[in-house]
Amino acid sequence: MLEDKNEMIALLTGVESSKKSYYTELKKTVDMLQKKNMQLEIMNEVMKSIKIDMTLEEILNNMVDKLKNIIKFDRLSFFLLQNVSLTLINVFPENTFTIERGIDLPRDRSLYWMALTKRQVMFQQVETPTWNFHELEFLRNLKLTSILVVPIYSKNKEIGVICIGRCFREHWHSDDIAFLEQLADHLAVSIENTQLYNEVLRSKQEWENTFKAVDDMIIIFDKHVNVIQMNDSVRHFLKTHHHKDNLLLEQHYKRLANKTFQTEKARYKEIHFEDQSTFELYTYPVYNNKNIVNGVIAYVKDVTEKRKMEVQLLHSGKLAAIGEMAAGVAHELNSPLTAILGNSQLLLRNVKDDDDSFTLLRDIKTCGIRCKDIIKSLLAFSRQEEYTFQSFHINDAVKQVLNLLEYQLEKNQITVITNLHKDLPMIEGSQQQIEQIIINLLLNAKDAVEAIVKDDKEIEIITLLDNQAVKVSVCDNGIGIEQERLSKIFHPFHTTKEAEKGTGLGLSVSIGIAKTHGGSIDVISEVNKGSTFQLVLPLQPTNKTEASV
Repeated sequence: MLEDKNEMIALLTGVESSKKSYYTELKKTVDMLQKKNMQLEIMNEVMKSIKIDMTLEEILNNMVDKLKNIIKFDRLSFFLLQNVSLTLINVFPENTFTIERGIDLPRDRSLYWMALTKRQVMFQQVETPTWNFHELEFLRNLKLTSILVVPIYSKNKEIGVICIGRCFREHWHSDDIAFLEQLADHLAVSIENTQLYNEVLRSKQEWENTFKAVDDMIIIFDKHVNVIQMNDSVRHFLKTHHHKDNLLLEQHYKRLANKTFQTEKARYKEIHFEDQSTFELYTYPVYNNKNIVNGVIAYVKDVTEKRKMEVQLLHSGKLAAIGEMAAGVAHELNSPLTAILGNSQLLLRNVKDDDDSFTLLRDIKTCGIRCKDIIKSLLAFSRQEEYTFQSFHINDAVKQVLNLLEYQLEKNQITVITNLHKDLPMIEGSQQQIEQIIINLLLNAKDAVEAIVKDDKEIEIITLLDNQAVKVSVCDNGIGIEQERLSKIFHPFHTTKEAEKGTGLGLSVSIGIAKTHGGSIDVISEVNKGSTFQLVLPLQPTNKTEASV
């Protein structure tokens, strides 16, 4: 009876209804807190699962999988701002593409662009939109009823937008929108970090590709002069060169790197290897952000060809100077020498052989003739004589020279072997000049075989056609030339012969004639085994109108 009375009083006073309302509100609050906790857990899981080296697609897939557990939606699309274009990157589910991946959205009447530029979440009922925006048509084709466009942006820049759509009619709760905004903020940080990481990776790859592509050697040292990086050119050098060269290179670059560390200044050194190659070595200090040297870069460049060209240029300059001087001397000596020779010949006519002055006059005449030959050679060397180019056969030039020297060679018991190609084409040039070259080569061959003691003294002359050039080889089995002297034999006045046998101008005059014809003279020689001089004349010389020797 008492319990019925108390229940009646509670109903009349409203206490019971207040308890029900309190429990209902409490349950709602607990549900909301549980949902909040779940959102935080999901967001934490999303952020933890994103790694810096993940691709953008992997990040989106990871986010969508977890987002489905807390927010109901039927479609999600992601657009990324690339340069000045808003580009479709991906759509979930994948069978809901309405435009192709990579397509840019136009700015005009675009709801997505508006959300991004205003940095505001945009909501639209697709069935009853408030305005006719650009994306409306393809959203209707997907049978979506409503969409949320969430901008993704950081403090400094816009990154993209996420569009979430529903096909069912359900109100978008404000907590869901707030959660999506927070998720977009975290996603912006992750995307920025990923973009920055990829940019660093790309820059690193570009630098490494450039480093590898350099033909010259580059070596990077740490502050203890330990090699921390080298490009492929260094590895190629170490692989193809002798161990002694590798040690020499290492010795020089470590020594120079140490000096650069000590002085904090760039250093330079030239290295010469056993194979006659020459390399330039430079070392440069590398400073850190505190302006302290914490490394050194060594740059090694092969300058062998450059040095050869410099020597050739220097040699050409010397030749030009000597030629100019020789021409002047020859002209000055010609007049008095003519008088000396003429007068000595006149006096010899009136002096008998047994006269005391006959020997003296004959010596004057002989020395005068020799001086005349030297002057002739000087004039030839200084290109003071001119000849006209015409067609001729190289075998005719060889035969003409052999006719002149045949007696002299036979007298010295030298066997001459000729191997002349029968079908050689005519060449353009001065036959007289080419004969002069062949005479010089034959006389040098004769002197070479005479200088060695052997019974079979041979000189072989070969003509052939090879690679659009006519070649004349003069081979002997004479004394040969030392390797260290080969580079000097074309220098004017360089000779090992006695004064009576040569002036040292024959080969320098010959190489000058060959170059005038666009050709060259190659030589191969071995001491005590013989030499081969090969005159190479192109069929079509570069200068064929007129030349001078």
